[in-house]
Amino acid sequence: MDVVEGDRVRAGQVIARIEDADVQSDLARAQANLALSRAELHDAERSLARERLLMDSNFTSQASYDAAETRYERVKAGIAVAEAALQSARVALENTVIRAPFDGTVLTKNADVGEVVAPLAGSAFSKSAVVTIADLGSLQVEADVAESNLEAISPGQPCEIVLDANPDVRYPGVVAKIVPTADRAKATVQVKVAFRSYDARVLPEMSAKVHFLPRPSRVAVDTLPVLVVPRTAVAERNGRSVVFVVERGRAAEVPVVVGRDVGSSVAIREGLTPGVQVVDSVGTRLRGGAKVKVQ
Repeated sequence: MDVVEGDRVRAGQVIARIEDADVQSDLARAQANLALSRAELHDAERSLARERLLMDSNFTSQASYDAAETRYERVKAGIAVAEAALQSARVALENTVIRAPFDGTVLTKNADVGEVVAPLAGSAFSKSAVVTIADLGSLQVEADVAESNLEAISPGQPCEIVLDANPDVRYPGVVAKIVPTADRAKATVQVKVAFRSYDARVLPEMSAKVHFLPRPSRVAVDTLPVLVVPRTAVAERNGRSVVFVVERGRAAEVPVVVGRDVGSSVAIREGLTPGVQVVDSVGTRLRGGAKVKVQ
């Protein structure tokens, strides 16, 4: 055993090794049989070559030549059989190494060193699994929804997930799938809710509650470009809004017409063109013509 509960494993990582002394013996036997067949092939090739020379000189019979040719073909076929047996032994040896099928976390260790394992647990003294692995990056909540409330739920609907073990934290989720079958005994339909984000406190098989939220309404968005400056760049001078632009190292006062607020900035409807440099924080003593330095 190479892992314990809680270990993170990668796809292809060795988890455990089954005792392989008998498989190693079969592999060695297959390698020896292949070497023997190749040695026989070398002898059969030389015998066939000799018989071919004698046949050309009429110093041997057709039966002797046919026997040498038959032996050569039989040895070639034997080599193919030996190579297949060697490949089978290598596959059997690889099957004694248990690897992780995907990236995940070891949840439970079902077998210990010295125990017998079998794919289908053939006896009461054998285990059907070595470890149990889960991909914690794809956790979902299986929620039973009453049939009468099913019409209010749709795929992609936002949700909030609350674990019974951590009721003060609400995890964002989304309806991933509505299982297309109902439980007649409970009159419910299973809905699978995927986490949008969660932390290490979320574990498999935990109890959870799901709050299905209404879909956000579509709001028309103004896609026209808006020229904005920092709100602190606009000052009041003589009852009008002005902005100080930087021209050849000095501040120049420019009257502007302001529009709506855009976050921490304000839209400029008239008076400025895109790309000009402005003083982003205007003090009460700043006047046109004052020297300024761009940092």
